[in-house]
Amino acid sequence: MNTLEIRRPSPHVAEVWLNRPEVRNAFNDGVIAELTAAFAGFAQDAALRVVVLGGHGKAFCAGADLSWMRAMADYSWEQNKADAQALADMLWTVYSCPVPVIGRIQGDCYAGGVGLAAVCDVLVASDNVGFCLSEAKLGLLPATIGPYVVRALGEQAARRYFTTAERFSAAEAHRLGFVQALCAAEQLDERVAALVTAITANGPAAVKACKRLVQDLSGQPITDSLREDTARRIADIRSSPEGKEGVSSFLQRRAPAWI
Repeated sequence: MNTLEIRRPSPHVAEVWLNRPEVRNAFNDGVIAELTAAFAGFAQDAALRVVVLGGHGKAFCAGADLSWMRAMADYSWEQNKADAQALADMLWTVYSCPVPVIGRIQGDCYAGGVGLAAVCDVLVASDNVGFCLSEAKLGLLPATIGPYVVRALGEQAARRYFTTAERFSAAEAHRLGFVQALCAAEQLDERVAALVTAITANGPAAVKACKRLVQDLSGQPITDSLREDTARRIADIRSSPEGKEGVSSFLQRRAPAWI
């Protein structure tokens, strides 16, 4: 791949690095296509348990590449729609990855970069990160990233930062719950590694089921059908080989087979 570096430190762990530090890892159509392909491949990888998504250099992602924006200036409506649809499809592919995606955020995280962060399951950020939903400054709007940013940032905060295009700090993102772990820049890899260790110590099928459960429950009213669905899910996993192994290993005071 030309715009990404993909590492496999173990069969259970994948690292995806945005690898355009000279433009602060800004998006273009190549980045979008390669992220889509990478995460589509991860969805088919039975051994994989967690993905770490980061950026090389001083920034996580600065939004859209300026050269790409210049090219888009003369696009027709149809070309703009196709371009935006590719971004929307990439975000969905990352968001729907069956295993947890940990976002490792450093430096600037602007515009589409905030959207890419929002589709991750857990965000670990260095305390010097600056976030900005800057689209309105250009007379645009954060439409394709919007569904994910509103969920992750919260509706009221999104109302503010979508319309003001203000920069907000890592500390504010942490206070709002957008970032789950905040640390000094030199501790970033250590904090990410601790989360990777925690996730890979758990039942692989259970972790995937937990991720899907959160996505399916988010914003849903508690109805009879929802309660029945949750009962079915726990019955399914209790009856599975992994569920039986997990309970047996706990009762026998030994490590489960997946460790």
